[in-house]
Amino acid sequence: MREQAASLPNTATSNAYPAIVNALAQVPANFLYALGTLRKARCRSELRLDEIPAPARLAPFAVALGAEVIVPSGGKDRSPVHGPAAMALARSAAAGAAAGDDADDGEELATGRFILLHDPDGSAVWDGEFRIVTYIRAQLDAEMGNDEMLGSVAWTWLVEALETHNAPYRAAGGTATRVLSESFGTLADRPASIDIELRASWTPASADVQAHLEAWSDMVCTFAGLPPLPDGVSALPRRRRN
Repeated sequence: MREQAASLPNTATSNAYPAIVNALAQVPANFLYALGTLRKARCRSELRLDEIPAPARLAPFAVALGAEVIVPSGGKDRSPVHGPAAMALARSAAAGAAAGDDADDGEELATGRFILLHDPDGSAVWDGEFRIVTYIRAQLDAEMGNDEMLGSVAWTWLVEALETHNAPYRAAGGTATRVLSESFGTLADRPASIDIELRASWTPASADVQAHLEAWSDMVCTFAGLPPLPDGVSALPRRRRN
């Protein structure tokens, strides 16, 4: 029988401690080590990372993280932005002024998922015991969205991010998709938008995947149009939010 997808346990809960110890005893040491390296990852302050339910059927063990790039709206952002990020902030500020709303919930510029899979028996398809599966989506301005080279550029961003962070990998593959959204009828006033989606997976060279998460998180920020130099860092949260 295949194991349930692994999560990051909270051993501080005393009445659940025996069950937790039991569960941890069944988790391979390599996977526990990989989880430890994920906790060490340091990502940009604009990126919100949270543990999310992991797929249970892709591998015996898995952990998943969801990411959002949120930049304060209303002109309160702390760092310069460009491209789709700048356009998103402009739209948000205009909408807020028109509605007379003083609330500042921020503007979502990009979202993504980072999934680490582990099969102790290894996989011929993966060419290893681990596999990283990722997804990123961001809205683009019209000029960039209509660029015929967009897909190859998105893939290049990923490869460069992995190389910059010295994250060795093999057997990489992915698909870049442009999504055009048009509104009609009562929603006809909404402007058309173009999103870019990148689905990619690769096999890390070892169980140390810290650099892989850091590279991917930078990639999400690149999709969001944020400048390459970080304003700060934030640690990976240690428990799932309720």
